[in-house]
Amino acid sequence: MKLVCPPWRLECYDELTSTSDVCKERARAGAAPGLALLAHHQTKARGSRGRSWVDAGRSLALSVLLDPASVTSDLQLGCWPFLASLAFYDALADVAPAARADLLIKWPNDILLAGKKLGGILLEYEGSAMVIGFGANLHAPPSQRDIGRQVASLDGYAEVGTEALAEALLKQIHRWLDVWAQQGFAVLCHEWQSRAHPVGTVLTVRNESLNEQGRFIGLEPDGRLLLETGQGIKKIAAGEVLLLSQETDRVTGY
Repeated sequence: MKLVCPPWRLECYDELTSTSDVCKERARAGAAPGLALLAHHQTKARGSRGRSWVDAGRSLALSVLLDPASVTSDLQLGCWPFLASLAFYDALADVAPAARADLLIKWPNDILLAGKKLGGILLEYEGSAMVIGFGANLHAPPSQRDIGRQVASLDGYAEVGTEALAEALLKQIHRWLDVWAQQGFAVLCHEWQSRAHPVGTVLTVRNESLNEQGRFIGLEPDGRLLLETGQGIKKIAAGEVLLLSQETDRVTGY
């Protein structure tokens, strides 16, 4: 399988409405894949499932423009969250090595630090283009009063600049695309599981038609979550995952 990662063109701004929204606007205007937009502040930041994202300042807000059609037809779009979360996890570990032992991926693509949400990922499509947005609290998390629960930041682990993390993340996306091309998606699933909540973790999964608790027992080859419940094993393609120890996820964030 041939995957092509375009040369990155990183643009940095003091302020944008939303890096992902601007990235989609640029895609509609004909921007080529490889565009990466970094903003030090967003005025209309948003996350998954229509949530807003509280910007506490000096946080990462990066969106990248890619073309999924640059790979062969056996690509499944559901694979992209796993590549993105691997790249995000490894970039954070690169720039803040002291945090590595406390980092965890929550299915499919939230990044936790010491059990609290540090960052997340939003994947969207604009025509044939794909925009991946990455957000993380680097220096100061939003207050629990603002968002409904505690979240994490890298304070106490490392002093990380947004540009340094953005550059590390772009390198990791390129690296994991190479791994995917050379070794297949099964390798990405294996590496994802080595960084995620372990097999046996009790999860609650919610979506429009499901509110199920069970034990995480792994991934299907296409990335679907396998949940062992009292009614048998369920294969879940999309949903909101709560770890047993987490509060109800009312948070904003990617």
